[in-house]
Amino acid sequence: MVLAQGIESILAPGDVIRGHVKLEHDCKECHVKFDRNGQSALCASCHKDVGADMKNKTGFHGTLKPQACNVCHTDHKGRDAKIASFDKKTFDHTHTDFLLKDKHQPLACEKCHAVNKKYREAPLQCNGCHQKDDKHKGSLGEKCAECHNAKDWKDAKFDHSTTKFALEGKHADVKCAECHKANKYKDTARACLSCHKKDDDSAKGHKGQYGEKCESCHGVKAWKPATFNHDTDTKYVLRGKHVGAKCTSCHTGPIYKSKLSQDCNSCHAKDDKHKESLGKDCASCHSERSWKEPAKFDHNKSSFPLLGKHVAVKCENCHKSTMFKDAPKDCYSCHKKDDKHNNTLGGQCESCHIERDWKTTVGRFDHDKTNFKLRNAHATAEIKCSACHKDLQSFRKTPTDCYSCHKKDDKHEGQAGKACESCHSDKTWKVEKFDHSLTKFPLTGRHIVVACKSCHQTQKFKDVSLECYSCHKKEDKHKQKLGERCDSCHNARSWRLWDFDHDKRTKYVLDGAHRKVACENCHRQEAPKGKGTAPIGSDCLFCHQSDDVHDGQFGVRCNQCHVTDSWKKFKRGLSGGFGSTKQEEAAP
Repeated sequence: MVLAQGIESILAPGDVIRGHVKLEHDCKECHVKFDRNGQSALCASCHKDVGADMKNKTGFHGTLKPQACNVCHTDHKGRDAKIASFDKKTFDHTHTDFLLKDKHQPLACEKCHAVNKKYREAPLQCNGCHQKDDKHKGSLGEKCAECHNAKDWKDAKFDHSTTKFALEGKHADVKCAECHKANKYKDTARACLSCHKKDDDSAKGHKGQYGEKCESCHGVKAWKPATFNHDTDTKYVLRGKHVGAKCTSCHTGPIYKSKLSQDCNSCHAKDDKHKESLGKDCASCHSERSWKEPAKFDHNKSSFPLLGKHVAVKCENCHKSTMFKDAPKDCYSCHKKDDKHNNTLGGQCESCHIERDWKTTVGRFDHDKTNFKLRNAHATAEIKCSACHKDLQSFRKTPTDCYSCHKKDDKHEGQAGKACESCHSDKTWKVEKFDHSLTKFPLTGRHIVVACKSCHQTQKFKDVSLECYSCHKKEDKHKQKLGERCDSCHNARSWRLWDFDHDKRTKYVLDGAHRKVACENCHRQEAPKGKGTAPIGSDCLFCHQSDDVHDGQFGVRCNQCHVTDSWKKFKRGLSGGFGSTKQEEAAP
């Protein structure tokens, strides 16, 4: 290792500068073997501030064209060699972060670059050199370039639009010192009154009554005349005599401290002859042109709209005093003298009468609100009120039952009662469909299609008998021998369909030849009026007397010997004696 260092020392072209002495015996700190270009990277790793400039493209070294460090900074020229020296006169300052312009250009380097300090340590902000020139004493910060320029320090130009108070109108011509006293810019008040108080305190001013918001009326183009427009700048448009009124007539106190009410009564309470009985909305009747101008009140917006002949009626006819709300709203208060009903129908005249004409009542009264609603035929225009209301002074006493009006139409002569609505309807007096199931004789089977007049010969419906025989007498082929209770055998579906169970409905069971015998063969006598069959005997001889060849010698109990299958057959016992039921044979 010692040998290697000795060789490198012998080959060295000369001594390094004092700043590199500690690296002189370790060549690899600055040189890379067999790589000339590698030397610049080692320089940047040692000179970190310069390396950072080159990397970020800033500063003097960062703006130069890339090249090896040793091109400008050649070492090994002795301990006192100036390897970083340059010609100040020919130095191009554009390769730095601070471009020299205007009055900065002819300045000597020492004006900004302090002795024994690196050039890069020179301040880039104006305040670094001009702190002593800052009359604002730092109150506006260190960004002097926002107002000052390099041509002339005293020629300050500030863009006031970047502040909260943009200069417009005549403010643009005002010198800074007019508003910014003693160079105090940040503490300057932005309120108009801070500069214009003398204008407000003058004889023609408002003396503080209208507050400090001068901009509400005045503009920046000119203090006079005032630009305030009451119609557009407030919610209260001035009309009529309000236009010529002085501001102080309404605004008696400070505008922004005491809020002025917009209702008329706040100014015109002394003119209110209604004593606030109509409220404070004077504008609903009066106008701004003249307080005494005829009222323009829209009565339709009140609780009593004027209609018909009420429109032409003078106000004083109903309003006896200026206390308009005291005027009655009911018809009867004004039309009592016109009431021909003597108050029997109450005071709601509007239920029948209309404003167009007192005598016109048709179509006005709502009969549905009464106990008798008009429907169908009752609602036709041809029917006059007098048809039902005989006494026009006492409508309430009009009966509501049908019979009271339709007695003359009752063809049943009162037999069906007075509840006409049970059959008839208010559509037409003629019965469209009667529910016979509600009667004592519900219609079933063939009865349903039978015309009413087939049974009801007259309008006295209740005179019709409920018995079958009253209608079906001509169809009785039994000649009344089986009585008048046809429904005992026949049914309403068909007259020819009949069924009588003699075994279950009587005490005489039919068997044998009896089953084929016609009813009339036994039931020979005519039945009593309104009852069933005539009573007949239950013994055999009652029907078979003519067949009794024994002339009654064996009594009436023929069934002891004879059987029902055939009269000619008789019962015979096993021994051949009579009375046996074990064998039946024909008589010898």
